[in-house]
Amino acid sequence: MLPINTDIMKNNDLAKKVKELRTKKGYSQEELAEQAQLNLRTIQRIEAGKTEPRGDTLKRLALALDVAADELINWTEQEDNSFLVLLNLSGLTFIAFPLFGIFIPLALWIMRREKVRHVREVGRKLINFQITMCILGYGSLMAFFIMKITHTSFTIFEMLPSIPGFNLSGEFVLVLFIIFYAFNILVFIFNSIRSYHGKQVIYQPAIPFLR
Repeated sequence: MLPINTDIMKNNDLAKKVKELRTKKGYSQEELAEQAQLNLRTIQRIEAGKTEPRGDTLKRLALALDVAADELINWTEQEDNSFLVLLNLSGLTFIAFPLFGIFIPLALWIMRREKVRHVREVGRKLINFQITMCILGYGSLMAFFIMKITHTSFTIFEMLPSIPGFNLSGEFVLVLFIIFYAFNILVFIFNSIRSYHGKQVIYQPAIPFLR
């Protein structure tokens, strides 16, 4: 039995979609090319399923056909839960070096965000989470070193007679940093499992640096 080429199937589906939308608008291929400011040969190759529009070409087509870009993007994306799992697990590279946990997922996200369904959403949430955790975790580590160097500590709740004072020492801050590390690992594993089962990822807390 011959293997099925999913890329050809995907291109054919997109070709039918573009042709259907063009016909609905009452455009000829020449008129669509003019409206989208694309080469006629490009339109012909897209509708023949011989090429897959990306980036600016995709946006121009969507604008000319009066549809949301996402509507056409969804036709160019393929389901690939295994890649989503890989994307989530790539966040664990922060264990080797903190910035790896940002730049490696970012590189994977950029390479495949227009090819694999849900990559844009998963990558955005993951990177926002990782940047936030770096700020919190390494902020606490910096506080630990400052406390050690200056030999300082703080006692909180001492103003309330019903609550015993709690010493916020450098050691406590170091434990907090370790907790951040462990929490990071668990979150990435948890979301890898969710992606494997086709569920939405949950990355919190996260400051929305990428929207």
